[in-house]
Amino acid sequence: MAEPLAAYPLDALVARSPHIEAARLIALGPAARLAFRGREAAIQAAEEAFGVALPRESNRRNEANGRHALWLGPDEWILLAPGADPAPIFAAIEAATAGLPHSLVDVSARSVGVELAGPKAAFVLNQGNPLDLSLEAFPVGASTRTVFHKAEIVLSRIADDVFHIDVWRSFAPYVWELLEQGRRELA
Repeated sequence: MAEPLAAYPLDALVARSPHIEAARLIALGPAARLAFRGREAAIQAAEEAFGVALPRESNRRNEANGRHALWLGPDEWILLAPGADPAPIFAAIEAATAGLPHSLVDVSARSVGVELAGPKAAFVLNQGNPLDLSLEAFPVGASTRTVFHKAEIVLSRIADDVFHIDVWRSFAPYVWELLEQGRRELA
């Protein structure tokens, strides 16, 4: 496995982050992140190689064997494999989709993951995000590209009170600090 990038730019911020049970903030570890685009034949081949059904319904995510497929558009997904080396996954999908029109790009170094969890997680997120994060409007399994203040993020609801945020590395400190600011009033 290639040497993973450090959680930088979040290492120093994580070290100073207070524990607030109502909205716990955690930097997620390295993950293989692959941007995939394709039509039905390529989608089916990619699903088989990746081991997760790619959602066909908007704003959804599927999970299997610790891997995640997040729908970003009618023919666009992010494939996440926490803790995995992207090279063998990339090679397997490329082999499976050979000869089929598709696009597969390793974007593992582009983003970092953050988890916000607890009974006030949606409250903290809504301080910088316009979505209705009620369970009725944004249920478990929902995933979408959106904004947090001025940063583009991919937001997923993992459980009733657990959210994952995928954010570009250059915006990660900005997003982390704003989440911390939102959590302060809960301390």
